[in-house]
Amino acid sequence: MNSYDTPSLPGLDEPAAPDRPAPDADGLPALRRLDWPVLAAELDAEGVALTPPLLSADECARLRDMFDEPGLFRSTVTMARHRFGEGSYRYFARPLPDPVAALRRELYPPLARIANTWAARLGEPEFPGRHEDLVAACAAEGQHRPTPLLLRYGQGGYNCLHQDVYGDLTFPLQVAVLLDRPDEDFTGGESVFVEQRPRAQSRPLVRRPAQGQGLIFAVHHRPVRSARGWSRVMLRHGVSAVTSGQRHVLGVIFHDAR
Repeated sequence: MNSYDTPSLPGLDEPAAPDRPAPDADGLPALRRLDWPVLAAELDAEGVALTPPLLSADECARLRDMFDEPGLFRSTVTMARHRFGEGSYRYFARPLPDPVAALRRELYPPLARIANTWAARLGEPEFPGRHEDLVAACAAEGQHRPTPLLLRYGQGGYNCLHQDVYGDLTFPLQVAVLLDRPDEDFTGGESVFVEQRPRAQSRPLVRRPAQGQGLIFAVHHRPVRSARGWSRVMLRHGVSAVTSGQRHVLGVIFHDAR
């Protein structure tokens, strides 16, 4: 359950089925060209890192069109009903579509290395190196439901600040991939982050990815060096109001939900 405290909704309690085998990185060649030391340094500095395009325009269009195929999803949430914002999002059911499964599997190992660096700084438990082992660990905690999702915002749509926690086992990094063209398919709709440092005022960050680019960011907290060593700094994320058009985003969350 995320930090919106999402109520139980129909379709959330189906038994988990295994994901179909994901294609290797050859199916998403952009993943092989990511400069992980640069991304890790950006995450250390800001808690947010912008990738080069992960998906082509055609891949973005295919994913965007999936929003209108209800059979692909385990549940749909209308944000206004729960005062989360304006818009809607849909959680994929298993088996995950191939590009979603590939992103989840291929992005996880380098992110796990960053996550384990953070864990060592904060004295927290390490995470497994393979995504399938993280999924197994989630299942042992009663977290069986897949969390990748598609979000759709129309004119006036926005997303309140929140954190995507979903259970006791939370992987500390997630990825959001923009599927539309800013200033062409939609206007407004910036990605907004608010960081709360100990004994300091909150710091806002705004990012405007291009179509296909990914935003990597902290799910809940990250380490920041302080006079006393390493401190936990909280991060929440949301979306500013869309002023025209439609905005679609693929959210890749690596831990499963209770």
